[in-house]
Amino acid sequence: MPRDYAHPEGHQLRIAVIRLPANDGSRRIGSLVTNPGGPGASGVSFLRTSGQAFGEALRDRFDLVGFDPRGVGRSDPVRCLDFRQAQQRLLTDPPTTRGQINAEVRFWRAFTAACEARSGAILPYVGTVDAARDMDVLRAALGDRRLTYIGFSYGTYLGAFYADQFPRNVRALVLDGASDPKLTGEEFLLGHAEGFETALRAFAAYCLRTAGCPLGRGSVDRAVGKISGLQERAAREPLRNRADNHVPVDDDGVTQGVYTALYNRNNWPTLRQALAQAIEDGDGTGLYKLGYEQEIVAPFGALQAVNCVDKPFPADLAAVRDLADRAERVAPHFGSFVVWPWLACAYWPVKPARQPRAVTATGAPPILVVGTTRDPATPYRWAQSLANQLTSGVLLTYDGDGHTAYLTNTETCIRGPVEQYLISAQPPKRGMTCVQTPLDPASKGSPS
Repeated sequence: MPRDYAHPEGHQLRIAVIRLPANDGSRRIGSLVTNPGGPGASGVSFLRTSGQAFGEALRDRFDLVGFDPRGVGRSDPVRCLDFRQAQQRLLTDPPTTRGQINAEVRFWRAFTAACEARSGAILPYVGTVDAARDMDVLRAALGDRRLTYIGFSYGTYLGAFYADQFPRNVRALVLDGASDPKLTGEEFLLGHAEGFETALRAFAAYCLRTAGCPLGRGSVDRAVGKISGLQERAAREPLRNRADNHVPVDDDGVTQGVYTALYNRNNWPTLRQALAQAIEDGDGTGLYKLGYEQEIVAPFGALQAVNCVDKPFPADLAAVRDLADRAERVAPHFGSFVVWPWLACAYWPVKPARQPRAVTATGAPPILVVGTTRDPATPYRWAQSLANQLTSGVLLTYDGDGHTAYLTNTETCIRGPVEQYLISAQPPKRGMTCVQTPLDPASKGSPS
């Protein structure tokens, strides 16, 4: 692809693509392009690990296609820090003292300088608008007259901008776990933190219904207070870590483990078990495994590179501190944790190319937006907003927990309408709601 679409004859970027052919070639409709989110997550790796999680009806009728957007993975990636340097930042508490704040400033200044030194030539060109243009070139290269697409989380943002630029090239788009294009970076972070606070209370309510819940008995407020107590205890004396005795689990380790587990309701039994170990035995191994033994640092660099160009974030240290304080008030367990990494955008060498705005995709056929009512990362109101912005938006509601709906559960009332729409291009009725099947309170969770 052209690095700069304004000068297509100039430098080129390589885009990595992977295709899983349709099972039934005689009934093949075309390609179903996917994006797993991030920004910064690899679509190539996603299809390799999760391609079989798509429903059989889709696997029969479509080639599944994943790609690494520009700046990501195998597509001329943004390079900043190595794995260990990134991991050290993730193991650091949000700053509170003057010394910690100064260290935070030094880290993010060094981080952005490393990004500019190693990837400065591509940083102005990794935004979502350019990635959406790449996706239209990909559509043509695949031989599809119009695009069929399913995007998750940030992938909904990418899909919405595609539809806005190329409405006549849309066949069917599913936007699951919607991000709202109208949000500034500040509004995005406040909503993200608040979403995790909502999810934490939902987890606490689930735990209270199970035998031996480590959060005690009584109200959700008291149960959530037990997690606050664990964070305070770990700040004073970090918990043991049998998985890596060089990394005791402090309050940030507790927060990271809980935060990561809340993404998927299937992790809740394991989180309950990890909290029991931590509260009852002072053992943070389970929380460490939930928080740090997953590929959470893979998009480190690309995540900031795309977001800092896409929308305005707080412009200096004072604005970040103010936002962290406000986020703590609406999300006391996650506010500072969510906000401080975005100090990077205050020092980013490329400023946002445009201001947030509504995305209408006027002229596109029906576009299906899927929103989960207690989604931790992309609050339900964002899905409502996106469906209302899109001239042809149709909202499918999942009354449930976890981030995104289609791939994270087997509810027929979600999978059926999504798959039928992708195959037929006919959306479900407006106002349709799918109610989540309750999680088995006897579920044990995986051992730590």
